[in-house]
Amino acid sequence: MSDNLAPADELAGFLEEHLPPWRAQWAGHPDTFAADLDWQRIMQTGNWVAPEWSVENGGRGLDVLSALACAAVLAEHHAPRTAGIFGVKNVGPTIAAYGTPEQREHLPRILRGEEIWCQGFSEPGTGSDLAGLQTRAELDGDEFVINGQKVWTSSGMRADHMELLVRTDREAPKHKGISALLIELDTPGVERRPIRQITGDSEFAEVFFTDVRVPRSSLLGPLNGGWGVTMTTLSFERSGVVAFAKDIEQEVEALVSAHSLTAGAAPLSADNRDQLVRRFVEGRTLGALGNRSLASIVATGEPGAEQSIIKLLHSMVTQKLAATRVSLGGMAALTGSDPEAELAYLGARSADIAGGTTEIMKNILAKRVLGLPSS
Repeated sequence: MSDNLAPADELAGFLEEHLPPWRAQWAGHPDTFAADLDWQRIMQTGNWVAPEWSVENGGRGLDVLSALACAAVLAEHHAPRTAGIFGVKNVGPTIAAYGTPEQREHLPRILRGEEIWCQGFSEPGTGSDLAGLQTRAELDGDEFVINGQKVWTSSGMRADHMELLVRTDREAPKHKGISALLIELDTPGVERRPIRQITGDSEFAEVFFTDVRVPRSSLLGPLNGGWGVTMTTLSFERSGVVAFAKDIEQEVEALVSAHSLTAGAAPLSADNRDQLVRRFVEGRTLGALGNRSLASIVATGEPGAEQSIIKLLHSMVTQKLAATRVSLGGMAALTGSDPEAELAYLGARSADIAGGTTEIMKNILAKRVLGLPSS
């Protein structure tokens, strides 16, 4: 175990050296994309953005235990987010698995924050039915010609590259005839429109494709074999739930500590005390499930049923935790005097759909874990 903890100790030293000057530089503006991107570039000077990636691709080649120990250190230090998170966690590993040598040249640029990637998956009218996509790409010589629309594209306005799912064989069965393309978003014929959220931000975008031409070399993986590529991307997206569990546990403990009944602390109402106790229990439960999932990964190489349970509980606890913060903040949170609590509450609404809707996760648990019939 000491070997697994050695990288985490090294990372802790890196954070203690680099976090204070970064926080001083971005004081007053720590939660901006520019600040996150600056931090990502600092982290990559030590190859810490994705330490689980191979050394060749810009990581440190860490095993699962060591990488998760590093994630726990980041949570303990309340380190900033990774700006290009979808490239680092989802698209990059998929490129590493399926990409040509030329395509894998994107990987170090993704880690350095020189390229920001998004995923062109969801479409209007298909909901969670990803295989029902209608955006098409037709081969014309050595080029694909793309027409269609994507929606709810996370980081769609900030990204400069996209992993795009398209239908390349309209006669094939639903889960067949799909291909994955790697495209640049400044390609002629690509139009992006921001989706304004209740927080005032535009983390999502609609993306339109009108006779967009990209070279055949943009194809990631086999032609008409994009469903397997897609499942790889989604597996990477959902495999980070152990780190999610640790993050929530840290957030809950920090909130409880800030409002503990120590000498000089403001008195809490019975309802707020009850909420804190409930959040504490939920945070510890998620932490315990994270440990069980980690043990399963070590023993079998697979995360086990706990992964789906953590994803479901993470969505629920995220929303409850945000509501508790507003309750503890009182009038300050309701009048905008505590913008952090307000934005956390409004932003938590999206937890129901991020990384798979709550309804889909319940279906997965019912079918694959409990073995319940489909009807």
